[in-house]
Amino acid sequence: MTTTRSTTEQHHRVETRRALVGTGFGNALEWFDWAIYATFAPFFASSFFNSDNPVSAFLSTLVVFAVGFVGRPIGGFIFGRLGDRIGRRTAMSLTVGLIAAGGLLIGVSPTYDTIGVWASVLLLVARLTQGLAYGGEQPTAGAYLSERAPAKRRGLWASLIYSSGTVGVMAGMLLGAVLSAVLGAETMAAWGWRVPFIIAGLGGLYALWMRRSMPETEQFTEQIEVVLEDQTAEAAKKPGFFADMWTMRRSVMQVVGMTMGMTVAYYYWVVASSSYSISVLGADPTATLLAGVASNVLFIAFLPFWGMLSDRIGRRPVMLFGYVGLLVTLFPLSALIDGNPVHLFFAMTGAAVFLTAILSISPAVMSEIFPTRVRTVGVAVPLAVATAIFGGTSLYLQTWLTTTYGAHAFLIYLSVLLVISAYTIYRLPETKGRVLTDDTETFTDAVSVPAEAARASLK
Repeated sequence: MTTTRSTTEQHHRVETRRALVGTGFGNALEWFDWAIYATFAPFFASSFFNSDNPVSAFLSTLVVFAVGFVGRPIGGFIFGRLGDRIGRRTAMSLTVGLIAAGGLLIGVSPTYDTIGVWASVLLLVARLTQGLAYGGEQPTAGAYLSERAPAKRRGLWASLIYSSGTVGVMAGMLLGAVLSAVLGAETMAAWGWRVPFIIAGLGGLYALWMRRSMPETEQFTEQIEVVLEDQTAEAAKKPGFFADMWTMRRSVMQVVGMTMGMTVAYYYWVVASSSYSISVLGADPTATLLAGVASNVLFIAFLPFWGMLSDRIGRRPVMLFGYVGLLVTLFPLSALIDGNPVHLFFAMTGAAVFLTAILSISPAVMSEIFPTRVRTVGVAVPLAVATAIFGGTSLYLQTWLTTTYGAHAFLIYLSVLLVISAYTIYRLPETKGRVLTDDTETFTDAVSVPAEAARASLK
């Protein structure tokens, strides 16, 4: 008996380790790929577009970069539906496989000088493929972790999404700094830019192998077993996508509402603040990079703390603290962005305290407001649409609003979005400990799962 129990516990630990490592590594790869495209674009622009006009070539690479945002909603629908029909693990394997294929295609593609405009087409195809995969990666991984996690640790497990993602971004930034220093600008433009994409592609193949050996979630498996057992005509008449989204329309709007402020705040603090300091304020690039990396290290450390706290006191108070904190400190912390890398570090770190309170548990919260049969697609589509509309336009709007209406215009815009997101969370029922079932009525109710059921799930 003891031996059997020990073997079962060991098997469970192995499965848990596979689930966490496979999910985290694949998610980090997505963010790494995103980071290296932005970092190395100045070096490979002339390889895919007409090198007679370097500025035009660089702008063209940025346009192709935007294709990733355009593809996200489509990918969210495709892989969301696949995740809800054939399994979270299979959908996650497909997304990471496409990300790897796109990276390898960019890394080995012939140049514009060799095949002409077809080089531009290959880059477009690679980025569109990856954009589709991006749309399905995070919501599928979020659903998988939320269903695999013990109910009393779901917030902590969900924090792995942004922890691993930030590690991927930092790895891309550091790789760019190292290769630029070692190879030099001329070699980087000639072939050095290919190295990170080949690394991403090979890493993706490894992530694919890991994800294929991950266990499927019990919730999805039980749902499929119920469907297979009951193949009556009425059971086969499942609602279509639009019918599902209409039934879950409140949850759909809640995902959009909480994403609006979250995604623009993320791009403002994590993406734009460093580049603005360098390009506009003339800050030292090396010192600014180090300030960003140091802030990101603390960013990663904050995430599991908020995840664990949400498992104890609830999702709503933690996320409300994050949104209200960002809103209250937005103008004071923004005033610290003055070209001084030390000031930038304190501004980014101060914002990270509040931003991580939101990001750490958002995958869990989004998964907790949808039933099992539409959990992936229900999160994927509104999340991708909101990210594309608000995140995809944030950098452009920041530049346009600032130059047209003054330095505070974009901050006012972001403040409005944060208010909307905070109100969304205020109206959200507490979901900590919610039993993740396929009962649609549970998730369309204005209240959470009864306390007795929630307590039972924590045992």
